Amino acid sequence: MDEQLHERVREVIATVPQGTVASYGDIAAIAGAPSPRLVGRILAEDGHDLPWHRILRSDGTPAPHLEEEQLERLRAEGVLADGNRVNMRQYRWAAAQPKDEPGLF
Repeated sequence: MDEQLHERVREVIATVPQGTVASYGDIAAIAGAPSPRLVGRILAEDGHDLPWHRILRSDGTPAPHLEEEQLERLRAEGVLADGNRVNMRQYRWAAAQPKDEPGLF
């Protein structure tokens, strides 16, 4: 893997503010990574010192094996879940918000 891309993904994850979340896809798009899976791999292999708990699946759910700890950490930051799902519209990091595209109507 490209070392610069690896570091760019880590830098983007490190900037996700407390009290917000982003999806793996959001991080990939901002960092210029080819896929959300690469973001997950970087977090799994080299994410211990990052706010990994702020990165969720696109539907707002955590990875099953991390669910309890991840939701607990998010709750401590004021991010509340409905069951095991975080409302991405409410808590998504502003830098990861989709830009409104001009429409025809």
